[in-house]
Amino acid sequence: MFNVQCLESTANEPTNLYAKYSLGPFMKGQSTTIGNALRRVLLSNLQGLAIVGARITGINHEFSTVPDVKEDVIDILLNLKQITLKGDITEPTLARLMVKGPGIVTAKDLELTSNITLVDSQQYIGSLTGKGNLEMEVLIARGQNYISSTKIDSIIPAGFLAVDGVFMPVTQVNFFVETSRSNSSSELECLILEIWTNGSLLPVDALSSAAKILEKTFGLLKITDAPPNMALSMDTPSFEEEKEEHLETIFIEELELSVRAYNCLKRANIHTLSDLLQYSADDLLEFKNFGQKSADEVCERVKLKFDKDLQKKYV
Repeated sequence: MFNVQCLESTANEPTNLYAKYSLGPFMKGQSTTIGNALRRVLLSNLQGLAIVGARITGINHEFSTVPDVKEDVIDILLNLKQITLKGDITEPTLARLMVKGPGIVTAKDLELTSNITLVDSQQYIGSLTGKGNLEMEVLIARGQNYISSTKIDSIIPAGFLAVDGVFMPVTQVNFFVETSRSNSSSELECLILEIWTNGSLLPVDALSSAAKILEKTFGLLKITDAPPNMALSMDTPSFEEEKEEHLETIFIEELELSVRAYNCLKRANIHTLSDLLQYSADDLLEFKNFGQKSADEVCERVKLKFDKDLQKKYV
């Protein structure tokens, strides 16, 4: 039985949570293996929310200036990128901002849906220097890791300016190995793990989520019993169930489709790769405003990105 003990926990500010854990005891050499695996999952595989696009009234491109606003559009987009959100959404969600000047505009001025909350409501967005208005819509999405604005630009709706998607709730992870204090044997050791998060997720929840991901991943390697002299085989039913569950976590944003194809799929309530694979290429042609070119594009992107095929019924 492994023990997990919290050695230290601090919250210097809403967007900077820290905790230090001791895990073990492990056999000599295991701590480094487990520490590396947890660190990679914590930094790359946990999901979070982020603003991925903004539509500012009267603005057509990012090199514009907004009347009566101190910052230019690029500065505003960079400030939006710093806003940390948490919540439970499965598809991109809009939030609106309408502020009359003069005054300072912060994250608390965003009109969020009930299932999204701010981690730091004082995050600065811009300053209105005159009596003008600042009106905008921001697009909030769930994802993992980091997606650059150049990739997001091809999948957000027309009229929106892309914002780098920083979905990572864990900002930093350190680990090191110590001789186990609970046993005099030099063959036992413990893992010391330090986790920093952006406040959208508690370090303890991040650690628990990472452990579950690793448990599921290694569960795919479960070997079924086999008689002597026969090749061992994977536990096929469990593997297929896990594979299907994985498809449900892949959102169509990862296909990097054109705006037209992306919007058509969203209107058809297709949000994940699992949803999309329920349709044939011929079925896609029946969607409103979905033409042959868009159907070919979707088929090609699914094949290229995930090596999956939509059944083609048309010639």
